[in-house]
Amino acid sequence: MKRIRRLMMLAAGPYAPQFRATLRISVVASLVQALAYASFIPLLAALAADPIDTGAAWTWVGVLAALVVAEALLRLRESAFTYDYWHLVTGDTRTRLGERLRSMPQQELARRAAGDLTTVVGSNVTSAATGISSFSTLFVRLVAVPALLGVVIIAVDWRLGLVLAVSVLVSVPLLRRLRTLSNEGFRRVDAANAGMADRIVEYVQGLPVFKATGQAGAGSARLAEVFAHQHEANAESNRSASIPVAALQFLVQAAMVALVALGAALVLDARLTVPLLLAVVVAAARFAEPLGAAVTMTKLFEMSEAALTRISEVLGAGALPVRPGGRAPESFGITFTGVGFTYDGRTEPVLEDVSFEVPERGLTALVGPSGSGKTTVTRLMTRFADPRTGVVRLGGVDVSTLTQEELMRHIAVVFQDVYLFDDTILANIAMGRPEATHEEILAAARAANVHTFAERLPDGYETRVGEIGSALSGGERQRISIARAILKDAPVVLLDEPTAALDTESEVVVQQAIDSLVTGRTVVVIAHRLSTVVGADQILVFENGRVVQRGTHTDLLGQDGRYGDMWRAQTRVKDWRLTREPSPS
Repeated sequence: MKRIRRLMMLAAGPYAPQFRATLRISVVASLVQALAYASFIPLLAALAADPIDTGAAWTWVGVLAALVVAEALLRLRESAFTYDYWHLVTGDTRTRLGERLRSMPQQELARRAAGDLTTVVGSNVTSAATGISSFSTLFVRLVAVPALLGVVIIAVDWRLGLVLAVSVLVSVPLLRRLRTLSNEGFRRVDAANAGMADRIVEYVQGLPVFKATGQAGAGSARLAEVFAHQHEANAESNRSASIPVAALQFLVQAAMVALVALGAALVLDARLTVPLLLAVVVAAARFAEPLGAAVTMTKLFEMSEAALTRISEVLGAGALPVRPGGRAPESFGITFTGVGFTYDGRTEPVLEDVSFEVPERGLTALVGPSGSGKTTVTRLMTRFADPRTGVVRLGGVDVSTLTQEELMRHIAVVFQDVYLFDDTILANIAMGRPEATHEEILAAARAANVHTFAERLPDGYETRVGEIGSALSGGERQRISIARAILKDAPVVLLDEPTAALDTESEVVVQQAIDSLVTGRTVVVIAHRLSTVVGADQILVFENGRVVQRGTHTDLLGQDGRYGDMWRAQTRVKDWRLTREPSPS
């Protein structure tokens, strides 16, 4: 319970003081409820007196009524957290998770599947908030009320109290076993749910491929696999807990039978009156309720704990440290000095002793075979991670001394794979600088040649682009991405081969948009088509994580090296034709 309480306080965040106050109110309300049940004992005793003690009976009726009203008022205050703060806790928790994901090192974020994070931010937060607002107060009620009633029953007759005490002692190992099994079961179920969510995201995004290969719908083996795994996880969780559940339910019934039998014997022996026995049975039934509810409560708490644990893992993920000594860069050249980098979980370095300088307002192209380290270089420029060795500087300032916000304020990135949000064209461009005016957004759109296709659409710039921009062509999506970067107006531009996947006509239009973007800026471009960077101020040739050549296009062609081999290979590809040998007759 200490662990669950700590996790709940973590999830409650800034609303932890209100949560603690709610728990205190719940304790007081539960004690008042217990006293209301206990008041039946003197009330029935007064009614059983010969003659009936009318004054005492009415006094205890008044006490009972007052306690019921007091409890109702306290429960009303207790429920305020659920009604007033539940949605605030869920919203704040999701905001904190979003902030943590934003500050999380990119390679750490890349290890987490989209479906897994969807489950954490979605259903896990809901379960955690429900645990905070409802399960916790219910648990307090089911513990505090029986605790006080147990004391009362022992005071009435220690033998009856002993029966209840023994039932509690016997139930403890069963509850612990049930808790262990439920905890393990819910972790498996939660992991299975996350895997299912991830596979559903994959299915939706890859539906064209599944359709083309006949694996959509009932024929999707990948979906069937995770559904079967989820079903087995749920079934195993229920099977493993079935014996402790049955044992606890039997224990509750046995304890009540034993108490009534002992009470009847005491009545027959004239050691206990019938009204007093009835009052004790009423109190004992309330005492036994937690044992009957223990099954449900244990599962609910373990479900809540599993959700809280997953949330705490994300909230506890460390951000990249910001080292002291940072200052805003005043120039925007980029320098790599002795940089080495190895991805987590790998032993082979991706970069080794890489040193180069990207001059301010110059165009530097990174070329080389796949896996040679080009993309990793641009990721280190945006602080995807910190290098294992060496230093990356922007304008002479070590980027590890800059916050992510400060660093990215100076850098615009245009990726090969464009991600657009299911919103309007205007809104997607505005993400580059949300405070921009309507006129500034339109100016960026015109500069990126977005206007040429947007004005032909029925709703113009208010046209929704669909999920991931699915309503637009690749060239149109890329132009919106470039307009976003133009609007940002950052002094450094990183281009990850933005025209590689485009047809010739789209490439020409997008290249014109890129020309508008890069003018007067420090530009780094990853190039696979060497013909697109022949005019670069410098070309860095990467191979096996090292810079093996550097110079202009003309310089590199004059050398006997990797660049010349790549150029000649791509030149030969231009003459490639698809042919088919005639079928033998």
